[in-house]
Amino acid sequence: MTGAARRIVFEGLGWLLLLLGVAMIFLPGPGLLGIFGGLALLSQQYDWAERRVEPVRLRALKGAAEGVESWPRIIASCLGALALVACGVLWIVYPPAPGWWPLSDSWWLPGGMWTGITQIGSAIIAAALIVYSYRRFHGKPEALEELTREIETADHDRGDRERQGRR
Repeated sequence: MTGAARRIVFEGLGWLLLLLGVAMIFLPGPGLLGIFGGLALLSQQYDWAERRVEPVRLRALKGAAEGVESWPRIIASCLGALALVACGVLWIVYPPAPGWWPLSDSWWLPGGMWTGITQIGSAIIAAALIVYSYRRFHGKPEALEELTREIETADHDRGDRERQGRR
């Protein structure tokens, strides 16, 4: 692949991941992970993206750490992943619309099999992130404190750079 073609592919993938990440903040899925992946790819081409990669990475890690702070949070996260699998299986099996469904049958489980596959894929990613977060952060308050210090340092440094840029 030529340099120009490679740049176009990675830039397109970066924008796609960034947009999917933003969508996944509102839909089921690891939104900050998608945003981080998109920014990481776009940071190879754009200074504005490079400046935002580290803050997004740190906040994604902090969210992961907070998600495994307590057993109720871990259980809720696992139940959320299982609910995604259940919905994915329902979409793949695609049962007929029930009698109580008020809309046209074409509005029952829109998207079909591919929607179900992406839901299951999101659940697998969520489960992997839960395991990773548990192993890295659960029962390790010093890891969360270190992450909080990194965020504070990064925010302070960013504020200094912004103030210098305005002079």
